[in-house]
Amino acid sequence: MTKLLDQGIQAVRELPAERQDMAGELLLTLAAAKPYYQLTQAQIDDLRLAIGEADRGEFASDMEVAETRKKFGL
Repeated sequence: MTKLLDQGIQAVRELPAERQDMAGELLLTLAAAKPYYQLTQAQIDDLRLAIGEADRGEFASDMEVAETRKKFGL
């Protein structure tokens, strides 16, 4: 195991159970994926931003979601 993976696993161990499960699912999905897929730096940055927004409770309102769905004909 690499040092970075070991540090990541230790950090995940300190999260609430729900977040640990999310991380576990992500790791299992990455391990099973073929061919090997690597996120770009931009994707990693976007993911960090999205997780931060979710952690702060910054979600779209029901009205914003409805407007977006209407815009795309959903």
